[in-house]
Amino acid sequence: MDRIASAFARARVENRAAFVAYLCAGDPDYTTSLAACRAVLAAGTDVLELGVPFSDPLADGLTNQLAAQRALESGMTMARVLELVAELRAETVVPIVFYTYYNLVFANGLAASVRAARAAGVDGMLVLDLPPEESAEFAAACAQHDMKTVRIVAPTTPDARLPKICAGATGFIYYVSREGVTGVRGEVAPNIPEAVARIRAHTKLPVVVGFGISTAEQVRAVAASADGVVVGSALVNVIKAHLAAREQVAPRLQEKAVELVAGLR
Repeated sequence: MDRIASAFARARVENRAAFVAYLCAGDPDYTTSLAACRAVLAAGTDVLELGVPFSDPLADGLTNQLAAQRALESGMTMARVLELVAELRAETVVPIVFYTYYNLVFANGLAASVRAARAAGVDGMLVLDLPPEESAEFAAACAQHDMKTVRIVAPTTPDARLPKICAGATGFIYYVSREGVTGVRGEVAPNIPEAVARIRAHTKLPVVVGFGISTAEQVRAVAASADGVVVGSALVNVIKAHLAAREQVAPRLQEKAVELVAGLR
């Protein structure tokens, strides 16, 4: 079953964009992270994007860097991340996508890493620092194990490069709406409708937009053009704000996610 395609199809039937929630697996500890994931799922998340904690997260701003650091300090390993996914998969059919870096996939062997992630219940993988020109082996492993691939387009991506990027995706395209790293911004980036239209000229896959989206109003604005809206730092900030009272993370996170999802209705 292609859970990613089903999630976007359901959103289209409901005449809305899909809500993609990002959390770092294991932030700030395994138990709280599991509760946090359950909270955003209960709020109406359509796709759960799980960051695999990494010591050198180059695409992440300070908020998500610190989330990864907290997760690593709490003892999260790839094995524990897969355990977390397996617990969630036993409870939900919402697609789970890994947001990760190539070192983490390569270190244990590409085929073995993809196979283990798929067995745990991961539906797709976004490898942030893997360029299309070097992705053939990874793409083959994903095809062998029915793992969907997600590719990134940036504001600086030239039109001539779009066909190559889009051709390598099987899950969806992630448009990074701002140059630089992740983080909450005061307003959405300009020219999102034009950028999404450029990408759609080269693919029939859903196009989601992320980086800098943090309010229901911003979600609503982006959803007017995109097939999906990604929110990460605004959710991770809720976790950070309640580190001293971790039992409050899940209820406060669910409140924030409900507020954001309302921007799609």
